[in-house]
Amino acid sequence: MNRTAATAALAAVLVLSAGVSMASADDHAKAKVEQEKCYGVAKAGENDCKAGAGTSCAGTSKADYQGNAWKHVAKGTCVTIKTPTGMGSLTPKA
Repeated sequence: MNRTAATAALAAVLVLSAGVSMASADDHAKAKVEQEKCYGVAKAGENDCKAGAGTSCAGTSKADYQGNAWKHVAKGTCVTIKTPTGMGSLTPKA
């Protein structure tokens, strides 16, 4: 094998291995993060569910940070989320 062919073969191997590494990184980024329901942190109309009587569910909250509307957040972060009306809650707020 001449030097040019060997260089081309090595370059092809490197390119293919880089592609595999990037695909693996994408898979890790897309891995589903454990989530929990966090009440009182959603903006009006951006809740995931439970906005109270007379609503059909997701996207139906009428006010920002409505206490009975929840949004999915990364597990363990809910009670650390600060809003103008207080902290996020793992249970509905009054």
